[in-house]
Amino acid sequence: MTTPKSHLDGLAVAMLLGCCLFWGFQQVLVKATISEVPPVFQAAVRFAGATVVLWLWCLWRQVPMFQRDSTLFAGSLAGILFALEFACLYAGLQFSAASRLTIFLYTSPFWVAVLLPLFVTSERLRPLQWLGLTCAFAAVVLAMRDGMGATSPLNQWRGDLLALAAGMFWGLTTVVIRSSRLAKVSPEKLLMYQVGVSAAVLPTLSLLLGERWVWTFSTFAISSLLVQTVVGAFASYLAWMWMLGRYPATRISAFVFLTPVFALLFGAFWLSEPVTLKLVISLLMVAVGITLVNLRMTA
Repeated sequence: MTTPKSHLDGLAVAMLLGCCLFWGFQQVLVKATISEVPPVFQAAVRFAGATVVLWLWCLWRQVPMFQRDSTLFAGSLAGILFALEFACLYAGLQFSAASRLTIFLYTSPFWVAVLLPLFVTSERLRPLQWLGLTCAFAAVVLAMRDGMGATSPLNQWRGDLLALAAGMFWGLTTVVIRSSRLAKVSPEKLLMYQVGVSAAVLPTLSLLLGERWVWTFSTFAISSLLVQTVVGAFASYLAWMWMLGRYPATRISAFVFLTPVFALLFGAFWLSEPVTLKLVISLLMVAVGITLVNLRMTA
C-alpha cells in the first residue's frame, strides 16, 4: 500500500503539466468535432473505446479487477458523477464558446478545497494557500475575457449552467475518491469504474437527448476520437488517478487552472486568435497561484 505524500515532487509536477497541456488541446478538439459527431454520443464512443483499451492494459499488466475490496458503491458513485460531468461538458459545448465554457468548468478545485477537508483533515488549506487558489482562478478569469465568443444569450446561459454543473460533478468525483476506499485501489481499477460506468450511462443519455448517431466519420473525426480515447480517456486519466492516490488532491486540483490557459493558447494557434498582454499576465498569475498552493508549511 502506497503512503500518500504531503507535497508535489518533480515527477508529479511534470505529469500534471503534461496532462493540463493535453486537456487544454482536447477542449478545442472536442469543440471542433461536434459539427460531425453529436456531443454526448461523442463522449460515449470515447469512453467505450477507453474501456476496451484499459481492459487490454489490465490483462497485459495482470491487474486484478474483481477482488473484494468494499469499493463497489463508492466506485459506482464516482463513475456516475464522472459520466454526468462529461455529459454536461460535451452538451455545453453546443451552446457556448469553448473558452467561455472552460472558465466555469474549472471551478472544480473550489469544490475540492471546500468539501474534501470535511472528510480528510490533512487536505485542509491554509490562508496563504487559499490566496494562491484565488490568484489562480482570477488569472483564468482574466485570460478568458479575451476568449469569450459571441453567442445568443439563450444558448450562452445554457452552456454556462452546464459547465458549472460539469465543474461541480468533477469536484464531487475527486471528493468521493479521496474520502473513500477508492484512494487505496489501483489506478487502473479506479479508472475502470469511471470509464466503464460512463460507457454504460452515456449512450442512454445521448438517446434521451435525441442525438442522431452517425457511424460514417471523416478522417478528422476518426483521428479526433482516437486521440480523445487513447491519450485523453486512457493515458491522461490513468496518470491522474495514479496521482490522486499518492499526492494531496487539493494541490493537484490547483494545477488544473493551467488547462484553460493552455486551451486559450491552442485556440489562438488553431483559430488564429491573438495572444494578448492579458494572457501573458494571467500565465504569470497562475504560476504564482500554484506556487502558493504548493508551499510546504507546518501546521
